[in-house]
Amino acid sequence: MVEAVGDGVSRLAVGDPVSVLPTFLQTEYGTYGDSVLMPADAVVARPADLAPEKAAAVWMAYLTAYGALVEPGRVRPRDHVLITAASGSVGLAAIQTSLCIGAVPIATTRSAGKKARLLEAGAAHVIVTDEEDVPDRVEEITGGEGVATALDPVAGPGVDTLAEAISPGVELLVYGALDPRPTPLPNAQSFPALSTRTYAVFEITTDPARLARGVAYVDSGLAGGMVDPVIDTTFDLADIADAHRYMEGNSQIGKIVVTVPH
Repeated sequence: MVEAVGDGVSRLAVGDPVSVLPTFLQTEYGTYGDSVLMPADAVVARPADLAPEKAAAVWMAYLTAYGALVEPGRVRPRDHVLITAASGSVGLAAIQTSLCIGAVPIATTRSAGKKARLLEAGAAHVIVTDEEDVPDRVEEITGGEGVATALDPVAGPGVDTLAEAISPGVELLVYGALDPRPTPLPNAQSFPALSTRTYAVFEITTDPARLARGVAYVDSGLAGGMVDPVIDTTFDLADIADAHRYMEGNSQIGKIVVTVPH
């Protein structure tokens, strides 16, 4: 909720319900507080019927998925999309975004205990990587065609395995580094017809035109019910250390949201 606006800000007013976009580093503007200072261009209106907890869980995840799958226009209806570490908030947003496009989301998770939840979240198929071979399962699911794109926050040596599951001529997007080991050029010795690149949400949020398209896309999805952020649990700001311990345990499915009393 807007408590005050700076000089020259006319788009926002005191009392407006709003959300904050990921346009900055938290070393620039901190957000762990009862009141926070935000640049005006990082703030958007929050629909009155959208709960604050849901609003807090939207923008980082869905703008990341939008920039990876929608903005480039490479994913088409009936394409298969491989989404690794899919129980995270971006993975779940990518599942919903794939469904909006008409694509077929294939989710991966290390834990068999998360499989049912990912299927409930909309994944057409779930591969449990601790138990199943990813390239073999992708070949089975796609009839040998491979996936049209892969969205991966893990990186590390595992990109070699992902490369075996991707159709020739398409793209592996690496948007995180959950595996701290060096990331090789995937399957370099076999010279696959594969594009690999890193990706970050700032590609969208620091470009005003692309950001405007992304916000319009997510707002439309919220209004139509196609964007529905998954919240695993909430913590009071006073319990922020417990929230971080819970996140480090890697048992969550979806967002961990921190609330403040008003």
